[in-house]
Amino acid sequence: MKFRFSGPAAAVLLSVAAASAHANTTLTVAVFPKLDQEIKDAIPAWKKLHPDVDIKVSALAIADHHNAMTTALATSSDLPDVMALEVGFIGRFAAGGGLEDLSKPPYNAGQYKSQFIGYTFAQATTQDGVIVGMPADIGPGTLFYRKDILDKAGVTEADLNRSWDSYLAAGQKIKKATGAYLMASSRDIEDIYIRANLKEGDGVYFDKAGNPVVTSERFVKAFQLAKKARDLGLDAKITPWSNEWAESFRRGTVATQMMGAWLGGHLSSWIAPDTKGLWRAANLPNNAYASFGGTFYAIPAKATQKAMSWEFIKFLTTRKDTQLASFRSIDAFPALLAAQDDPFFAEPVPFLGNEKARLIWRDAASHIPSIQRSKYDQVAEEAVHSALDKVVDDNEDIGTALKQAQDEITHRVRR
Repeated sequence: MKFRFSGPAAAVLLSVAAASAHANTTLTVAVFPKLDQEIKDAIPAWKKLHPDVDIKVSALAIADHHNAMTTALATSSDLPDVMALEVGFIGRFAAGGGLEDLSKPPYNAGQYKSQFIGYTFAQATTQDGVIVGMPADIGPGTLFYRKDILDKAGVTEADLNRSWDSYLAAGQKIKKATGAYLMASSRDIEDIYIRANLKEGDGVYFDKAGNPVVTSERFVKAFQLAKKARDLGLDAKITPWSNEWAESFRRGTVATQMMGAWLGGHLSSWIAPDTKGLWRAANLPNNAYASFGGTFYAIPAKATQKAMSWEFIKFLTTRKDTQLASFRSIDAFPALLAAQDDPFFAEPVPFLGNEKARLIWRDAASHIPSIQRSKYDQVAEEAVHSALDKVVDDNEDIGTALKQAQDEITHRVRR
């Protein structure tokens, strides 16, 4: 005999299950750095609410983590109770069907939508309304720059972000006066530009019908800017996240980096802590706004402790104190609007020369549109990066390279 429960009844059952089945329970939470530190910091507050529920944190490097989660979902082995998903991977996981639909009872995650910055829930919601993760933190795009290098070159912040052409012109002055490169890689400008100023409902690589759009004017312009940066000798030709990349920031051989606001925490904690006070943050060039990174928490459909897992996810994402503690600890910019109203946002940031950078990031976040994610975003990204390499390294025609990338994406999507 089958029983059918209403939404409220199911919610009550979930609450009862959470209360009665958690004795001597251990929740396994799979994450990537620095989220492991975020959760470890949150455990004391969690234990006050749930003294009999332990949290075991498992962390792998971001790519390894997502590969391991893909395998776990496919094989139903070594499944965590809660898993973190970076926004760039969420389309692939949403399409895989191995995650709980948090839009349905007993979760009803949609009730929290108005409490979060507008674009977050759209990133974790499929076209048929399935919510695969709760938003935890976001990555408003920002331009980090070394003020000491700019001062030596006689370049101002306004020179950097007035326009894209002004940004490159400032780079020429910096290179001539100091020898420092404007950016680590020409890919930096392409990655930001293709994400900047999208319209509501757009995708980065695909239109609403799922067709690739990498031959559009947006990609052509991004490639033109990246090629110009290379031709002018403004990029150091360094692979992001390599040891050489980190060293360039420590030594001051690269003057700027466009990325999510969370990079400030990485710079201050492990990449270049000795450069405290030398960095500043500004809006992206040409009044551009872009989302670059962000984290969601999901529950595997075949996990066995869903009730308490949901309690833990809500603890991490819907509580102002938890969100702010994470921001203070690892610079994970809170997705929860209540946390963004805290006076902490107006406090100076010592690493950034006591600049009130959080206000810049909060304003930027308010301008970012809701965009759609595709399970093929990573496929498209790989094809576009390969095409860009041909343009900047081998001088291939931009139109030809993008057409080849679009054909490759179409082939891989349809096969």
